[in-house]
Amino acid sequence: MLHIAICDDEKYMSDKIKLMVSDFFGRKNMGVGISQFSSGKELLKYNRIIDILFLDIQMKDIDGMETARRLRSRNFKGALIFITVLKEMVFQSFEVQAYDYLVKPIELSHFEKTMERLLVSMKNAGESSLLVQKGYESRIIFLEEIVFCEIIDRKVYLHLASSEILDFYDRIKNLETKLDSRFFRCHRSFLINLQYLKSYKNETAYMENGEEIPVSRLRSKEFSNVILQYMKEWRL
Repeated sequence: MLHIAICDDEKYMSDKIKLMVSDFFGRKNMGVGISQFSSGKELLKYNRIIDILFLDIQMKDIDGMETARRLRSRNFKGALIFITVLKEMVFQSFEVQAYDYLVKPIELSHFEKTMERLLVSMKNAGESSLLVQKGYESRIIFLEEIVFCEIIDRKVYLHLASSEILDFYDRIKNLETKLDSRFFRCHRSFLINLQYLKSYKNETAYMENGEEIPVSRLRSKEFSNVILQYMKEWRL
């Protein structure tokens, strides 16, 4: 499920965006959870995952731009779409990495074009995130959140840094194509994120979360070379 938040101090506008979001993703057969907030202060107290945020710029107390700055400083990585009556305000949006903006009154055609582009971006963001689909539910998982992937039969289990385990059906070969060079298939049943590798000894990869992952003999030598290459590419 995609987690979507709408922050606008005009209830009419917030409800309108909620309806457009529900209709759009309903036609895509994608499940969404929608949360509404009437102020930046209220939004900043929310500590759950947000994949897409619709944020009004002109709000009382803490405006949308300042709210976005504070969210980004807390490592918020969701897609940010500003709602505004003044196009000029959008020039400031670059500093908070806004995906797009919608001008009030929001035109349905503009809204849907923005959402179509965003959905394509999410699906093609293999270098930084993984769009996991389980039945009618979809969820965006950033690659840096994944400690390792375990494959049992035809099911993938993503072990996340938060200790959550997310399961879905996929083939390991297909999964490999969606991951970047941080990941190495050290065993027929395991793909590990080298970012979380603590040490390697006696054909066992010791992860930072305490897990011990087997490394097959056939991949042992390659694994040592991959670790060195990873350190050059990602840590230097």
